[in-house]
Amino acid sequence: MNPLGPIMIGIAGTGLDQRSLEQLRHPAVGGVVLFSRNFISADQIHELVSEIRACRQPRLLIAIDQEGGRVQRLRDGFTALPPLGALGALWQQDEALASDFAYRHGRVMASEMLSLGIDLSFAPVLDLDRGSCVIGDRSFSAGIAAVSDLGSHYLAGMHDAGMKTTGKHFPGHGSVLADSHVDDVLDARDFETIEKTDLQPFIQLQYGLDALMIAHVVYSAVDKLPAGYSGIWLQDILRSRLQYRGVIMSDDLGMHAAFAVGDLKTRLHRCLDAGCELVLVCRPEDVEELLPVLDQPLADTDQSLADMSERIATLYGHAALSRAELAKAAQQGAAEWQHWCSSLESLNKSKTENGA
Repeated sequence: MNPLGPIMIGIAGTGLDQRSLEQLRHPAVGGVVLFSRNFISADQIHELVSEIRACRQPRLLIAIDQEGGRVQRLRDGFTALPPLGALGALWQQDEALASDFAYRHGRVMASEMLSLGIDLSFAPVLDLDRGSCVIGDRSFSAGIAAVSDLGSHYLAGMHDAGMKTTGKHFPGHGSVLADSHVDDVLDARDFETIEKTDLQPFIQLQYGLDALMIAHVVYSAVDKLPAGYSGIWLQDILRSRLQYRGVIMSDDLGMHAAFAVGDLKTRLHRCLDAGCELVLVCRPEDVEELLPVLDQPLADTDQSLADMSERIATLYGHAALSRAELAKAAQQGAAEWQHWCSSLESLNKSKTENGA
């Protein structure tokens, strides 16, 4: 059996054609990230996931972004999850209730994805909501205490469902306006300021975080490179200073802010050399460009492919319930969410009427 490679790719369609199978079996590939373009129905996505799982051994890691709110790839037939910011708004009024629903949010989301055979959802967002145009209500809150408290309960919900967790976007994308999908992003604050603010949720929750996704942001007082290419951030700070032991993954190499170091092959190797163990290449056209030039994949990195494969495999989902039981739990969760949404609307209406 070939070990899993460190690249997680996106595929184009709702089923696997011969080209997709060839890409999935490439020795540099270790996982697949699914998008709305891959989805027609719950039955179809379950069949697609089953085909992906069967195409090689060890099986590929299968992931998705199912945060809720604006970033929910699977909608029709699945619980309409509110954005995490709604939990932060509730936390300002009732911390205990908000924490309970953060746990439920994480557990319902994870249960639904695991019922399809999807291993991992890239969640939760632990950025602070402090002005970023791309983060906003994807974050729990602007406040460190709220993000850390709600984040801890969300992580517990995911873990109890049987899913590993991914905190994003380390070391924090929420305090700069620009969107790294379409712009270069620069955060010029000194490290001490970042450490006291945006880094805090990642520091406080690190023992519950199985993986971290790294922001394509340049923190110029620390390094001239975006964090995902920076050995200072990934080795000196994250591994050595913070003693983080989970999996480190990049954000998508097709994002504009990732272009800073060169072509896709160069981006891949810069990520791996810096310390990333899983690298996302989400656009099918980028996959088409990258894989053919990796005839000797990763030969010039100092990381062992076998070691990386073992690390990637730690992120497999392990649902404690059957698919039918998971589906039933998800249906119950949907009813609870409807009740919660009604309660939140009432609380917000009362707050507005009272001039709060």
